[in-house]
Amino acid sequence: MDRARIVDRLLIDADRERRDVVEALLAPAARVSPKYFYDEMGCALYGAICRLAEYYPTRTEMALFEANRGEIAKAVGAGRQFVDLGAGDSRKGQGWIPFLAPSRYVAVDIAAHEIEVSLARIATDFPALELVGLATDFTHALDLEGVLDGSPALFFYPGSSIGNFTPTQAVGFLSRIRGHCSARPGSGLLIGVDGKKDKAVLDAAYDDALGVTAAFNLNVLRHLNVRYGFDFDVAAFRHVGFYDEALGRIEMHLEAKRETIVHLDGLERVFRAGERIHTENSCKYHPGEFEALLREAGFATIRRWDAPAGGYFVFHAA
Repeated sequence: MDRARIVDRLLIDADRERRDVVEALLAPAARVSPKYFYDEMGCALYGAICRLAEYYPTRTEMALFEANRGEIAKAVGAGRQFVDLGAGDSRKGQGWIPFLAPSRYVAVDIAAHEIEVSLARIATDFPALELVGLATDFTHALDLEGVLDGSPALFFYPGSSIGNFTPTQAVGFLSRIRGHCSARPGSGLLIGVDGKKDKAVLDAAYDDALGVTAAFNLNVLRHLNVRYGFDFDVAAFRHVGFYDEALGRIEMHLEAKRETIVHLDGLERVFRAGERIHTENSCKYHPGEFEALLREAGFATIRRWDAPAGGYFVFHAA
């Protein structure tokens, strides 16, 4: 196969998206969607985060996959369409191709450039495999028209990214995936979930000593400046990341170090010293808590694998 087919569904309503960004930043409790982390620079910084000593999820999940690869492959079944949600550089998904022999590999991500680069690499290693890139914000909608056929599919959502949703939002997202599975009998979801653990471990994972996570978080302001013509002074903010034990989630914020004014499409937003922009949550779950979400979303058959050291789980739901 000479090249992958790319389906771009990012610009369906660009004006509305811009209005949503401005509205969220003007709100008393300002916020930015974590999808804006992932421009080209953000993707590179996230790749660096995954190699940090403090950031355990990537290596823990990889160890779990390696220890259970054959058993998981048998459970999910071979020859299915493989839908890699939040594919990024696709290396996690590519690792499953020799074991699952998919009929089609679909990389889904908001970072269109990252999809193109990763699929070009996969095409070299697997020239006979049909490759499709879908550039879309799948957290809001996942339009698979013209991307998948009616045969069984495996939806792959690794990296504990489900934690970016609140539990209520997670049920909605999982329900949409379950709907795609129901339309294709024999389909399922393979998903990585991070567990609740010691606060010190979680705090360090999201506020590393080298400051890579801080750079990743601050880059969202630079990205908004480039994308929408805003004028954030990035140096006026600092990264704040911590685990809220009561809510069972990591929170990431950008905190104003001094009073600073930002112009947002002709409107001024004053951030006073100490005021924060909420950029991300990462919810953590006990295994029983997450299984309950899967069942609430309509999945009936659920299997779980635990990381050797505990505290991280992979579920297959059908």
